Amino acid sequence: MSDLVARVLAVVERIPAGRVLSYGDVAELASAPTPRDVGQVLQRHGSGVPWWRVLRADGTAAPHLRDEQLARLRAEGTPMTPFGGDAVDLRRARWTTATGGSDTQTSLFD
Repeated sequence: MSDLVARVLAVVERIPAGRVLSYGDVAELASAPTPRDVGQVLQRHGSGVPWWRVLRADGTAAPHLRDEQLARLRAEGTPMTPFGGDAVDLRRARWTTATGGSDTQTSLFD
């Protein structure tokens, strides 16, 4: 396993139930070159970690993962947007402890 793969999986493994990070957040925390690299690692090696807790920057799931990912997030009680619940409310659900942020983050849905 490459160092990049190990770093990405270690970050994703630590995301608590009911919380999420964006691909960009994981890239920053794992020192990955780009968010796309995080997606590639998860696609190839992510079956053993809670991959469903990693989303696009707008709180949506990738189309090919959407149904399963949203079902898993809802089952964990992850805060969803009030607009049909088709995306995660990042302001409430982002794992701020990992990113060093505050509890009041900007949401794309305000």
